[in-house]
Amino acid sequence: MNAKHQITAEGLEKYKAELEQLQTVDRARNIEALKEARAQGDLSENAEYDAARDEQARIENRIKELEQIIKNAVVIDADKRSNNLGKKITIRFNDGFVGSYTLVGTLESDPLTGTISNESPVGRAIISSKIGDKVVIKSETDEEYTLEIIGIE
Repeated sequence: MNAKHQITAEGLEKYKAELEQLQTVDRARNIEALKEARAQGDLSENAEYDAARDEQARIENRIKELEQIIKNAVVIDADKRSNNLGKKITIRFNDGFVGSYTLVGTLESDPLTGTISNESPVGRAIISSKIGDKVVIKSETDEEYTLEIIGIE
């Protein structure tokens, strides 16, 4: 059973572009590397051949993974959602720090670039919040943090 992946339209386009790159450019480059390594003779002790085969396996596995992601993608339309998925949310933390994050599905999340997963503790807490709401997050160390929603775009 394949799970559906919630993803932004931009994220889906990135995955499609990566798949295109792998199928057209990287795969062809790898085939040439394999041909060159085979031409060197004995394959049993040929490090270039082994590296090219490893790269081939990586490329093919990533292609299969991307095909599944794209096949099972559900595009997030922030304008039509009643929750905050796909929206940029500005949060004031209990220490006064203010940060803005886009709430996305797990495949696209990267807190260092300002995207957080709807399945993370913060994401679960703010997915249905409105401006002015205060939510309490409990960390794995049982510390509690209060977040105030100060903006939603």
